[in-house]
Amino acid sequence: MSKIVESLRYSKDHEWVRIEGDRAFVGISDHAQSELGEIVYVELPPTGERYEQGEEISTVESVKAASPIINPIAGVVVEANEELDGSPELINEDCYKNHLYVLSPFDQEQYDGLLDADQYKEFLATL
Repeated sequence: MSKIVESLRYSKDHEWVRIEGDRAFVGISDHAQSELGEIVYVELPPTGERYEQGEEISTVESVKAASPIINPIAGVVVEANEELDGSPELINEDCYKNHLYVLSPFDQEQYDGLLDADQYKEFLATL
């Protein structure tokens, strides 16, 4: 069973969002990283760009497949996790500790509309 962190919000595309002050950290869920398998490359989004909710923002590649990352809430990318450039396997080691990028400002209403941990568990059960 996939690990789900109670304090996060989730999209049906298997991204998670954590709010810290005025910053929204975005990563992929445990379900997503386990489905992908060994991650070998992460294409990070450029900073300073605004992305809408539902827009493809980056790509994660594994030995099995390349998977698009779908932005879960609208916002401006203010930081990309550069550690992943040389060490994409950090996502496999701890997908909740190793975010992909940070949005600020971001759309609070869209964040509020994401799935909470219980709703995400229910959603995973339907897959």
